[in-house]
Amino acid sequence: MQNNILGSLKEHENKLLATWSQLLIENGSTDGTTEEEESKEFTALLLNALQHSNGNSDSEEFEKVHDLLIGISSSRGRRGFSPRENAQYLITFKEAASKILSDIEPDAATLYHANLQLSTILDNMTILTFESYMRGREDVISRQIDEISEISTPVIRVWDGVVALPIIGTLDSSRTQVVMENLLQQIVDTGSSIAILDISGVPAVDSLVAQHLIKTVSATRLMGAECIISGIRPEIAQTVVHLGIDLTGIITKASLASALQTAFDMLQLTVVKRK
Repeated sequence: MQNNILGSLKEHENKLLATWSQLLIENGSTDGTTEEEESKEFTALLLNALQHSNGNSDSEEFEKVHDLLIGISSSRGRRGFSPRENAQYLITFKEAASKILSDIEPDAATLYHANLQLSTILDNMTILTFESYMRGREDVISRQIDEISEISTPVIRVWDGVVALPIIGTLDSSRTQVVMENLLQQIVDTGSSIAILDISGVPAVDSLVAQHLIKTVSATRLMGAECIISGIRPEIAQTVVHLGIDLTGIITKASLASALQTAFDMLQLTVVKRK
């Protein structure tokens, strides 16, 4: 019986949409841009599903509703709506639908069961929108992390045959991969024979960071270039010794200037002042 009542909401579609739109405005859950068209399409699809699926939320009709809802959730997320506001989008629809059901169904027991079924369907959709929103935010954050990694690992050509890569922040496995790829590509592009890794901006060096640095040096040497690590502060030197990290065979310098001077010596270059 209650399935027929939910299906009968289709006959009151315009009134339901108007009531819902008013509730969205009152709750501040609309921005007035594409909201009206989205709401119309969602209402039409959902009421059609309620009318033809006997309340089965796993039916093909509901799959179309779910796909549309995921798109709406993603669109609202890009427009700056919070997860709470996205949830409010469906909560207000449920409130509007309940008002319409109260007007058309006088029997309290039947009305209760109809509202219960509608709540179950819309609550599951609310979870779906939250999951969709979180996936969208995770994608944005992932892209931002990749972009920041690219920006924070610039390879600078400081002289013919010499490139430098200042590293700022923690060096983890994923960032090491970005550092390595950028450095090796720049060595190929510039034909450089010396690469300087400056770790002045690395807050601390532990055994894991040291292993990442050693891997980068090894990869650089496989490309036929020599690698110099600069920015070895006293506390870093003490940590390296304390941890027993073997940097034998790797040229290390206290400052970028010292590393650059060493690079010039290796290239048999001399810097002189103009007279």
